[in-house]
Amino acid sequence: MGSHLARTVAEGRAFMQVIAGRPADALSGRRIDVVCPSDGKIFASIPASDAADVDAAVKAARRAFDEGPWSRTPAFERGRCLARLASLVEREAEALAALESRDTGKPIRQGRADAAAAHRYYEFYSGAADKIHGDTIPFLEGYTALTLREPHGVVAGIIPWNYPLQILARVVGAALAMGNTLVIKPAEDASLTAIRMAELALEAGIPEGVVNVVTGYGHEAGAALSAHPMVDYITFTGSPPTGTAIQQAAARNNRGVTMELGGKSPQIVFADADLDEALPVLVNAIIQNGGQTCSAGSRVLIEKPIYDKVAAALAERFAALVAGPHDLDLDLGALINLRQKARVENYVRAAEEAGAKVLARGRIHEQAPKTGFYFPPVLFADVDPAEPLAREEVFGPVLALFAFEDEAEAVRLANGTEYGLVAGIWTRDGARQHRMAKRVRAGQVFVNAYGAGGGVELPFGGFKKSGHGREKGFEALFHMSATKTVVFRHG
Repeated sequence: MGSHLARTVAEGRAFMQVIAGRPADALSGRRIDVVCPSDGKIFASIPASDAADVDAAVKAARRAFDEGPWSRTPAFERGRCLARLASLVEREAEALAALESRDTGKPIRQGRADAAAAHRYYEFYSGAADKIHGDTIPFLEGYTALTLREPHGVVAGIIPWNYPLQILARVVGAALAMGNTLVIKPAEDASLTAIRMAELALEAGIPEGVVNVVTGYGHEAGAALSAHPMVDYITFTGSPPTGTAIQQAAARNNRGVTMELGGKSPQIVFADADLDEALPVLVNAIIQNGGQTCSAGSRVLIEKPIYDKVAAALAERFAALVAGPHDLDLDLGALINLRQKARVENYVRAAEEAGAKVLARGRIHEQAPKTGFYFPPVLFADVDPAEPLAREEVFGPVLALFAFEDEAEAVRLANGTEYGLVAGIWTRDGARQHRMAKRVRAGQVFVNAYGAGGGVELPFGGFKKSGHGREKGFEALFHMSATKTVVFRHG
């Protein structure tokens, strides 16, 4: 199996999905072209699966759960399988990084970081698999009451195109650790590393049918997977409209969901902040992955006494940024496709027409193919907090600056969108750090930092329109399982 995909990667042609442990084309025979964002050229293809293929994959996962050994495998043995998978990811890290980089257009160093994060997820959940325990509960005389943590059954993981390797790993690691089986539907724009991971899972000794990958369009394969009656739980990362559609489909089967639906995350810079520490983080938080990051720090709120100083320093850094092909390993790569490029262009055009001031723009490298999907970073000031650029998720390398007078105004601006995923607070004042961390409405709050390298151990999820449920850390294991209460009457 592994050698099959190794040849496919080398040839760069027809990738196959993985169903019941075997490579499979779409039953219809239809395929989707795989385009490299760096040059806009087709370099491979994937199956364009529909409801029939999804049904085959879900039934394979159902059989593997109901009839196979996986759900009955001792937790420490599941952990050993994940440990072997972690070792294989480490072995294949450079190849996975290269494939991810070409498929998504991100610089190769970001592909390497994603491969390292995937390895860490499998490593973490391999050790966590036998660490989730039930409880005994004080109850009536003559009774013993206890709880068990049991797998849901078949978990559907619908994976976005911005960090497919990482997000796949956090779903697969947590779900397998708890004894679930999986059907993964990666985004049609970035499916290749998901296919490779399914094959590595087989090589690690995870039984056939436990990890299935079905490729195809969201409105066909994704919709069919969300609505399938044999799916027991769904986890999704992506846009709020798609999240709403998935939740509606799941509701018809009364199934649980975890939803991570994006953000409009603020970084709040007070006058006493260490700017030498803050400035590079503020820039990286919006240009990483071309700004195509749910937790991107897309708003910087600056206390008025230092607003001009910080704005000038950020403008200088933005003017030096360069976007270009993934293999040149520049500040940022291409956006994922032409549709996303047009979306970002529309937001920038609307902001300029509304009177927002462009402080600085980066540039596109002279070696970047004209057919690539590039957009240079843009820094805005004087953005009206009511304008779309201040409130909506752009998902591109566009940063907006805002001034505030005091803590109350900073909190009002920070919480003034429908999102609540991540926030950064920059201040040396310890009391203020605690006050602000409590008052800002976000699932993760970083003080004098932002992102913390991904934080595999740190629960991740949002408030408000950013979704519900939590991934990463031990918290994800609770979402990937259900509590069963058992009561014994013994007199």
